Amino acid sequence: MKADRGAVRSAVAVCMSALGILPLAANAQAAPDSWQWRASIYAWLPTIDSTSHFPTSGSAPPVDISASDILDALKFTFMGNLEARKGKWGVFNDVIYVDVGHTKTETRDLTVGGATLPAGATANLSMDLKTWAWTFAGLYGLSDTPNNSTELVFGGRMIYVKETLDWGLSGNIGSIGLPGRSGRSQLDATNWDAIIGLKGVATLSADRRWVLPYYVDIGTGESKFTWQALAGVGYSFDWATMTLAYRHLEYSFDSGAKLEDIKFSGPFFGLTFRW
Repeated sequence: MKADRGAVRSAVAVCMSALGILPLAANAQAAPDSWQWRASIYAWLPTIDSTSHFPTSGSAPPVDISASDILDALKFTFMGNLEARKGKWGVFNDVIYVDVGHTKTETRDLTVGGATLPAGATANLSMDLKTWAWTFAGLYGLSDTPNNSTELVFGGRMIYVKETLDWGLSGNIGSIGLPGRSGRSQLDATNWDAIIGLKGVATLSADRRWVLPYYVDIGTGESKFTWQALAGVGYSFDWATMTLAYRHLEYSFDSGAKLEDIKFSGPFFGLTFRW
């Protein structure tokens, strides 16, 4: 499934949160032996893609959803991060919660056991998706020069996904194998994975006002594969750094599982503060 970017964008744009993978404020230098803290506020505007197979009762075939226009309404979101470092070492926690859903009538955007609906049959669908993603990691400084600062990221990430589908069929549904014309189905998955990556910021100007933040990690464990990346451009004022970037978070699960994959992709705008 794929959440429509326009509707999600208008709602998520009001989300104020903290994210630790944005650049440091250029003019706020702390003593190397003291604790340094960083926080940001930002609006992230992602699309959501996934492949889902909703189980049905008994031996009936699953209801498969691949509907780019079913999910287009954000119900609630929370995204937050807190980062601290002392010398070369640091820690950070990043939490994402997203709840999206929508109802669509007289649609054919589903399959049953891999087969499309018979001609003349349509469905009313009501879908809800809730996701928690928690990244917890340590940091170690690899380099720190006037032109670039890079840190090693090592830790883990947990993802929890819960999807609920209410469906009702109308018209001549033939013998598609479902026990009835309507029903409700849920699927959920919780996976823990180890991750490793790099994060940092490069400067573009002699006064260190213009910066390029970047972040990438890869991981595996209970998931088949997960990765995350961010890249953007920022400008540092005396009081904060303003950043425009693009962020992508992706998971691949086992082929044929109820949830095969899920992806979050989109731009965001942020302000980063350091003390």
